Amino acid sequence: MPFLNDPVNFISGWMRSLLFGWGLPSGLVTVIIYFIGITVLVMFAMVLDIFLVWVERKVVARFQDRLGPNRIGPFGLIQPFADIIKLVIKEDITPTGADKLLFNLGPVLAIASVIILWAILPISSKIFGVDLNVAVLYLVAAGALGTLSIIVGGWASNNKYALLGAFRMVANMVSYEIPMVVVLLIPTILANSMSVQDITQAQSGMWFAVLSPLALLIFLISAIAELGRSPFDLNEAESEIVAGFHIEYTGMKFGLFYAGELLHAFTFGGFIAVLFFGGYGGFFGLEKLGIFSWLNNSFVQAVVFLAKAMFGYWVIMWIKYSMPRIRIDHMLTFNWKFLTPLSLVVLVNTAVLSKVLSGLPGWGYVLGMFLSNLIIGYITVEILRAYGRKQRKTEAIPSPQRLQN
Repeated sequence: MPFLNDPVNFISGWMRSLLFGWGLPSGLVTVIIYFIGITVLVMFAMVLDIFLVWVERKVVARFQDRLGPNRIGPFGLIQPFADIIKLVIKEDITPTGADKLLFNLGPVLAIASVIILWAILPISSKIFGVDLNVAVLYLVAAGALGTLSIIVGGWASNNKYALLGAFRMVANMVSYEIPMVVVLLIPTILANSMSVQDITQAQSGMWFAVLSPLALLIFLISAIAELGRSPFDLNEAESEIVAGFHIEYTGMKFGLFYAGELLHAFTFGGFIAVLFFGGYGGFFGLEKLGIFSWLNNSFVQAVVFLAKAMFGYWVIMWIKYSMPRIRIDHMLTFNWKFLTPLSLVVLVNTAVLSKVLSGLPGWGYVLGMFLSNLIIGYITVEILRAYGRKQRKTEAIPSPQRLQN
């Protein structure tokens, strides 16, 4: 069916013929179609966000041996809508002395910084917003907007605890953006492009997660820190009285921060799928065979992409609800003294070997890249073991003697 194979162009062509039939100029028709397309994409993201509220609560309930939402609607599916109604009718309070403009702008920037990422997220080969040739840089720039929303919300609240929470979050996000940017260069090198479409199509034969598993691991850790989720959630500290930068927000303003966090987690799951697991493709060349040509169907590709993104989101949830919170100095030390140097080593290794091994057959290239990551991982573990033994010996020395040494 033409609709299932290419739904975007099918609907776009039908709407163009309809609008031209009304006598509208071509420029206005293009603007209207783009506006409708953006609206549909935003609506899909927000509806998905409502579903993620239910998924998150169900998953954490299973981790903690509970049932989760199960009263409102079948399996508690209507519970998120009840939560939305509760947030909407709650009193909207603006603290005395707060900067009203920036205070109200913070939640809007938080959700907007996530939605604009969907402009470059390819759901299928035919369903995407725009194919930017610098999409990787766009991803980094959109993350900076999310950082701005947090510092704006904390500073405009006129609350020292909110400001402190914002400072901790910004320190966290700015620090972990360094290794994230470094490892984003690895898919760029392997695909010879910054376009997410090109990166996706370059993995039709082999996933980049196999070529550079360390880059995947570093990106996952950096993404969790960027999201401010456990064990990197010192900005919020959900189990404490003070909630962090959004302590003064009530009602739907707080709901926008919460919705932005959930959608951001799923969006990062989508980028993990695109950058390291082939996105909507990555069928190891099967789609090129006649009997598997149905894998080129846009509907099938969309289902594959959403499944991979949901798996990445599930891994992020798994880590959040399994790991304890760490101290902020340990968190920053882990980034600057371990994660950033490791990401640079992996980047240099990938850049050099991608040229050295380029003349080998496909299996030789894959095996060489994979083994190099194993060697780097082994050396890293040995260095950590040696450092751990040294620390244990130091701590075994009595305090006065340790000071003399």
